[in-house]
Amino acid sequence: MKNNLRYSFLLMVWAVLGYGPTFASSSSSDNEAPPSPQITYTLSMPQPANHYFEVEMKLSQIAGPANLKKNGYIDLKMPVWTPGSYLIREYAKNVEDFRATVGGKPAPVEKIRKNTWRISTRDAVGDDITVRYRVYAYELTVRTSFLDDTHGYVNGASMFLFNDALKDQPSRLVIQPAKGWNKVSVALKPAAGAPFTYEVPNFDLLVDSPIEIGNHRTFTFTAAGVPHTVAQFGEVEYNEQKLAADYKRVCETATSIFGEHPCTDYTFIVHHTNVGGGGLEHQNSTSLQTTRAAYATEASYKGFLTLVAHEYFHLWNVKRLRPIALGPFDYENENYTRALWEAEGFTSFYEDYILRMAGFHTPEQYLSVVASDITGIENQPGNRVQSVADASFDAWIKHYRPNENSSNSTISYYSKGSVLASLLNLSILASTNGQKSLTDVMRLLYNRYYKELKRGFRDEELKQALEQVGGKNLDSFFQKYVYGTDAIDYAPFFEPVGLRLVNGYANAQDAYLGVATGLNPTNGRQTVTSVRRGSSAETAGLNVGDEILAIDSIRVSEDVNKLMASYRPGNSFKMIVNRSGILKELSVTLTRLPLVTYRLEPLPNRTEAQRALYNKWLHIN
Repeated sequence: MKNNLRYSFLLMVWAVLGYGPTFASSSSSDNEAPPSPQITYTLSMPQPANHYFEVEMKLSQIAGPANLKKNGYIDLKMPVWTPGSYLIREYAKNVEDFRATVGGKPAPVEKIRKNTWRISTRDAVGDDITVRYRVYAYELTVRTSFLDDTHGYVNGASMFLFNDALKDQPSRLVIQPAKGWNKVSVALKPAAGAPFTYEVPNFDLLVDSPIEIGNHRTFTFTAAGVPHTVAQFGEVEYNEQKLAADYKRVCETATSIFGEHPCTDYTFIVHHTNVGGGGLEHQNSTSLQTTRAAYATEASYKGFLTLVAHEYFHLWNVKRLRPIALGPFDYENENYTRALWEAEGFTSFYEDYILRMAGFHTPEQYLSVVASDITGIENQPGNRVQSVADASFDAWIKHYRPNENSSNSTISYYSKGSVLASLLNLSILASTNGQKSLTDVMRLLYNRYYKELKRGFRDEELKQALEQVGGKNLDSFFQKYVYGTDAIDYAPFFEPVGLRLVNGYANAQDAYLGVATGLNPTNGRQTVTSVRRGSSAETAGLNVGDEILAIDSIRVSEDVNKLMASYRPGNSFKMIVNRSGILKELSVTLTRLPLVTYRLEPLPNRTEAQRALYNKWLHIN
């Protein structure tokens, strides 16, 4: 805080004295405090069609903090991952043509680690350092950077360098858009009198402020008293007035959960592409990727609004209220936590709960969402193999790197965390007779750990907050459902609101093979892409990669799972497959369909107390 305040004060003094945005002189008397280090990043894109950003990083007055005189060198590093996306992504692989000067003269550079460049300062006359490099950027996701002749998008972790001793120092970012581009959208404070120039309090915020550059459309709205900007890239038709009004409803509903908005302004960067791609939360902004058809139908539009609600809720949950491992960040290594089931799972719960609170979902539609979420986790064999706490810890090696066996061995901390949040919400409502809910837990955690203690919460502190608000011991819940893989008993959670969970497949007598296939529509050939654990396909020895040729000597020319409609459990047949060029005959005996499809139904003879709690839960006046 001292450094940031001091830097802001210096900027104000320079402006008053007429020096504009340039840095202060490095001279000082022996009685004066040493001048603050100064860092300037310049981002340019002279030939956007070649997909290269060019970065210049200037450092001055850094001899003391960076130990230049003692060490004779300075190390500059690039993050290997980006907060919010828990995978080592090796951003340094895209860096080229790295050069440095010290005191205006070329300096030796040695790459000493995969993401670290060491610049020699031993023979330098001064300590001013300039580094230049190019970054190849041609992967349009919310976690990476992209540049072509239509626009540029920057995720800071994949673009900018840092020094350990200087991470908390303020810096300046200068953006030089490509010729003909006239717009930059980023949630950083503009520098006075300098176009496309921004003041950055520290490296964390530089990493946490995505940048959209080009000629994209923007519109604004105010929610909870805070100005919001939406930057829209991609050819797409939309009703700006309606979209702004619906953003406002989502944002104000999310704000009501915590009771305050922590920002002075907020920015949405939205990319409209062929396939979409999700979102990534940031301190004062978010990046979203959706399809060009996002606004075309009610279903697709609600899907987009859930994405908006999810990433916006992260403004509080994760970016401020957070598991203790998620900040301050180690940008070079994995940051392990067993609480992503809260960070992402609770956020996934609120994405639809916010839509219900704001009136986008009817009560019946919300019940369908809850039942669908339960159906999803109960149909995944990995739900009985991996706990949601272990799924959180293993995010770095499993969640972002799924393979053909992932559904058998893993569970998503998003989906199961969302289901557990729903159950905890119902539990708290029931135990407090509707006086409190999961929202009271979120407020308690936010005020205690983010605002008062100014740190993240520990796993046991999350449990304690849930117990404090709900007034009941949760040892069994956490042992069975968070740290264990026990089958969830749903009835006690839904009974207080007068509902029961019903399996639509309970009496089904369908036969089940247990494979997913990739079908070639031109020749009907299909290849096995996954085999369900415990299925008849696994028992018969069917492998991923097998091409299914025939059943009982009859050529298979359509989806093999559709063919199962003519069979019954217990039926047997011979299947011929092509396995790596060798024909194999397998004996298959079909089992009964093991899948579930849940819906929530009212209990017969619901009491008035159940009806009242139901209305409280679903915000029915």
